[in-house]
Amino acid sequence: MASVAPHPPTTLVDPYGREIETLRVAVTQRCDFHCLYCHREGESNPRRELTVGEIGGIAAAAVSLGIVRFKITGGEPLLREDLPDVVEAIASHAEEVSMTTNGSRLEGVAEVLVEAGLGRVNVSLPSLRREVFREITGVDALGRVKRGVEAALDAGLTPLKINVVMLKGLNSDEVPAFVEYSREVGATLQLIELQPLRRGATVWRRLHLDLKPLEEALEAEAVRVEKRREQGRKRYHLEDGAVVEVVRPTSNPGFCLHCHRLRLTSDGYLKPCLMRDDNLVDLLPLLGSGNPGGSMREAFLEAVRRRRPYWGVEGEG
Repeated sequence: MASVAPHPPTTLVDPYGREIETLRVAVTQRCDFHCLYCHREGESNPRRELTVGEIGGIAAAAVSLGIVRFKITGGEPLLREDLPDVVEAIASHAEEVSMTTNGSRLEGVAEVLVEAGLGRVNVSLPSLRREVFREITGVDALGRVKRGVEAALDAGLTPLKINVVMLKGLNSDEVPAFVEYSREVGATLQLIELQPLRRGATVWRRLHLDLKPLEEALEAEAVRVEKRREQGRKRYHLEDGAVVEVVRPTSNPGFCLHCHRLRLTSDGYLKPCLMRDDNLVDLLPLLGSGNPGGSMREAFLEAVRRRRPYWGVEGEG
């Protein structure tokens, strides 16, 4: 791939002083899993999927405003047969392109994605027990996902993260096993709080688990703690070499106040916040406009003006 020119300093700063550095790009809402907690990246009833050219044009506008990182999401991104082209279209502008996937289709395509410009992946892995995995996802695919993790690591998609949404009574007793697995394969373990959104809202009362006690235990056990800029969360380095992060957004004002991302829905809206649908900016009318670059930049500026923290603001949450 050709080298990417240095990005300009970000000109995207929201009314709360948060610089926007990442665009999370949903490329489809199709998925081959049926996870109990799926929040569909905050989307409902998508109009259509953006084309490769449209995604590339939007990425170019984002980079011109100083956005430096892109994360491809879904649904399941690997259900798009043209995903390598999507990666290449973004990577031709960006400094970093990563992806979140359920991992079931990574085996056999990881190297192709690296060649297209993908740098790293997060793999969702809700349980290391076959029956629990099937109960959570609706699919008997634990073996395929673990092989996908191995393929991604072999292809150099690192640092790789294992994403685990913690669910009371289902996988909440598997933390030690996940810590050991992530250490063995050389991945970072990311323990994620269930959010009350879309399917997650329907199982909230039954499955939500407060992760604060878990994080306090990790803090006491860690030999080194880093504080990440993104969402202000911490990375715990344990004595055995394992690395663990805890993503605890619910009712957490600090999480929102350290958010540096925008979202692009699979059907062409800029979405300033995962939890809200009342502040979207529609890009579809701009994709065929006579001045797509300038119009797109104005759309990004408008989306950033509409950003406000969800948790911890009066009247929200």
